[in-house]
Amino acid sequence: MAFFKLLRSSPISARIGLAMVLISILAAILAPVISPYGETQIVGDVWQSPGKDHFLGTDHLGRDLFTRLLYGARNTIAIAFATTLLSFVVGAVAGFFAATLGGWTDLSLSRMVDIIMAFPTLIFALMVLSVVGTSVTALIVVIALLDSTRVYRLSRAVAMDINALEFVEAARLRGERIWWLMRHEILPNAMPPLVAEFGLRFCFVFLFIAALSFLGLGLQPPTADWGGMVRENAGAITFGILTPLWPAGAIAFLTVGVNLIVDWFLHVASGLKETA
Repeated sequence: MAFFKLLRSSPISARIGLAMVLISILAAILAPVISPYGETQIVGDVWQSPGKDHFLGTDHLGRDLFTRLLYGARNTIAIAFATTLLSFVVGAVAGFFAATLGGWTDLSLSRMVDIIMAFPTLIFALMVLSVVGTSVTALIVVIALLDSTRVYRLSRAVAMDINALEFVEAARLRGERIWWLMRHEILPNAMPPLVAEFGLRFCFVFLFIAALSFLGLGLQPPTADWGGMVRENAGAITFGILTPLWPAGAIAFLTVGVNLIVDWFLHVASGLKETA
């Protein structure tokens, strides 16, 4: 009920963003129900124009593009969400530990993160994935570990500010242990910036996976993936065919929707009021 009350007072941009995200999620969940064909089924000619049989036309192999977009939403969004969630678990726990324990723990973790962040993320990911392979598990783990360094920096900074407050010191003097402090004192007070960062990180991971797929090291064919669909159909632009613009537009659509929600959440969390 509190969410719906907050939603009623939200700006139009937040409602638009929420609608865009819900459309993308519903498309991913209902893909087997909505799609008229199978994910890898060849049903027409190459780069066939949109018509009654193929709502958005066909791709470079003659597969229905609308079907591929729906299954691409399922694959891309699910992997991006799992990757972002894993990166937050690893990064936030490490950041809270570093801030709470301090000393050598903080120094060791921070220097390790600095070393990883010294490498360009895309180049590092390409290098690691070319060695370990491009399975879904490898993709999730590699990107999550690389992205967790950014989460670590934020969670450590937030936790250090909270750790210096009186109620945390009082809990420490009561004899509460590190895990209790992290779960009951630091985490609840760190949630607003972490939730906002989760949305931003999701966008980054989502676009990063699409970029890897465009370069051929993301999800592998015949699995539908928006970034891979742009790469596979890029040659159509030469002939004036707009096929690759549909998956590119889907990527932009979800990214804009998430950013609109994050902007609204940051405004709510800051406690600022709208002015007439």
